[in-house]
Amino acid sequence: MITDKTTIQDHGRTARQLLRAHRYGALGTLSKKFDGHPFTSISPYMVDHDGSLLILISGLAEHTKNILNDSRVSLITHNQDDPHIQTQGRVTVVGHAVFQQDRENCGKRYLRYFPEAQTYFDMADFNFYRITPLAIRFIGGFGDIHWVKTEKYLMPRYALQDEEEVLLAELNAQTTGTATQWLGLDCDGYDVKVDGKTERHMFKESVLTAAEARTAIADNTSN
Repeated sequence: MITDKTTIQDHGRTARQLLRAHRYGALGTLSKKFDGHPFTSISPYMVDHDGSLLILISGLAEHTKNILNDSRVSLITHNQDDPHIQTQGRVTVVGHAVFQQDRENCGKRYLRYFPEAQTYFDMADFNFYRITPLAIRFIGGFGDIHWVKTEKYLMPRYALQDEEEVLLAELNAQTTGTATQWLGLDCDGYDVKVDGKTERHMFKESVLTAAEARTAIADNTSN
């Protein structure tokens, strides 16, 4: 029998790391057409600095109609490199999907991760919604099951959020002429595209500033 563990250990960072390591998940909404029946679709997502999820969706999509009627949603992703579905890590985010007024600002970071979405972004019908978790369900493997409180998962604002673009420009200047492109950095790690494939690299410890990120990157690349 699998039971919920009540350990006081903080699994918030581990849950964020798993979410950040992947790019799409199953988005659950409440069907407007079918009187609140669960409706699930596949959606790309980006984990923002604080751990909230950004999705770019069309007003014509069924899930968008559902969200506009009832903002309650969930999104689940899993270790997509592991074929053993019952024992692999997975995270479910439970929250509300909220329309984002700052479309251009959201697009700056989102399009670095999903450049193929530029066509959608250019269409006025597509808009950003932010899913800020009310609760996190984290499963690390068989029997390793936890509800994670949002205060253990969400990150308060930190300096690297404002320093990211300058640091990215610096790092990309160092890789000019190579097959490596730096996409983004956050408190948990960084993403680079190498030969067209996105790679996620985790920091051993959380970093909050560009200076700490430089040190952590140097430690990662020296090992």
